[in-house]
Amino acid sequence: MKKVLSVFSVAALSLSLVLAGCGGKTEGQQGAADQGGTAAPNARIGMVTDVGGVNDNSFNQSAWEGLQKLQKDLNLPQENVSYLQSTSDADYIPNLTQFVKDQWNLTWGIGFLMGDHVKKVASENPDAKLAIIDAEVDAPNVESVLFKEHEGSFLVGVVAAKMSKTKKVGFVGGMEIPVIKRFEAGFEAGVKAVDPSIQVVKVYTAAFDKPDQGKSTASQMYDQGVDIIFHASGATGDGVFNEAKARKAKGQQVWVIGVDKDQSLTFGDDITLTSMVKRVDEAVYRVSKDVIDGNFKGGIVWLGLKENGVGLADTSSKNVPEDVLKEVEEYKQKIVNGEIKVPETPQQ
Repeated sequence: MKKVLSVFSVAALSLSLVLAGCGGKTEGQQGAADQGGTAAPNARIGMVTDVGGVNDNSFNQSAWEGLQKLQKDLNLPQENVSYLQSTSDADYIPNLTQFVKDQWNLTWGIGFLMGDHVKKVASENPDAKLAIIDAEVDAPNVESVLFKEHEGSFLVGVVAAKMSKTKKVGFVGGMEIPVIKRFEAGFEAGVKAVDPSIQVVKVYTAAFDKPDQGKSTASQMYDQGVDIIFHASGATGDGVFNEAKARKAKGQQVWVIGVDKDQSLTFGDDITLTSMVKRVDEAVYRVSKDVIDGNFKGGIVWLGLKENGVGLADTSSKNVPEDVLKEVEEYKQKIVNGEIKVPETPQQ
C-alpha cells in the first residue's frame, strides 16, 4: 500500500533562494558543486538528469540549483554533491546504479520519464535511498515529490486571457505525459474562466530537448495569430523564446510564459510575460537535508498552491498590470479554499 506523506509546511517551502549558477559540464559527465567552505557531514547526494540535461533552463536545472544551495548552506565538500547527465533513456539505470553502488546517501531521478527506472533500481537495492521528481514510485526506500502543475498553470492562463490582444493563445508541450497534461489542463481552464471565447492552440513536440522544434512550432503559432505562448517543454522551450525574441526585434507584439523557473532571468523580461514556477529546487533541498538529518521517510508528497509549491514568478509585476495580478490572486484564493477545482486532464 502506498504511504502518502502530509504536504511540506509553507515555511519549509519558503526557503530564501540564493542560488549559484550552473557550471557548464559536458553531457554524461559527472559534475560537482563549487566548494562552499569547510567540510561538514560526509553525506553524499547524487542526481541523475533526464534527457533535457542539467542546463535545460527548467526543472533539471532547478533541481541542481537546489543541491548547489544545500552544498553551500551545509558546507559540504565539493565532491559530495554531484550529477550525472543522461543523453537518452538508456542512461537512466546505469547512472542511477552508479550512485547507488557507490553508496551515495541519496540518489535523485529528475523527471516523470525516470519513474520505472527508479522503481527498478530501488527494488534491486532495498538498502539504498532514492527520490524522484514528477513521478509516483511506490517503494519504501523512495520519496516521490509531485506538483499540482494544473493549479499554477490555471493562474498563468488567467494572465494570458487578460493580456491577449488577439484572443488567441498557445500551449507548447513536450511529451504527452501526465505531468505535461496537467500543465495543459490548468492553463486552458484558467483562460476559459476569464473568457470562454478565447481560442487555445495546443501542440506537442514529443521532445524536451529539441529547441529547433520549439522554434518552428512557435513560428507556426504566431503566424496563426497567437500572441502569447505558454510552454511546458523543457529545453525545447528555448526555441519558443528564440522565436519570440526574433519577432519582437521586428516589432511584433508577442510573449512567452515560462515554466518551472523564472525564465525572465534567462531570456529577459522583454519577451517573458510571466512564468509558472515549480519550486523543484526547494523540494530537492528539503528531501536531501532530511536524509542528512536522518529524517528520510519515503512515500509520496503533492505540492500545490496551498503548499506554496507552484505559483507565479516574483518578477511578474514587471509586465503584468496590478489589476490583473489582483484578479489572479482572487482566483488563487478560490483554488486554495476549494471553491475552484482545477482539472488535471484536458477537458474535451
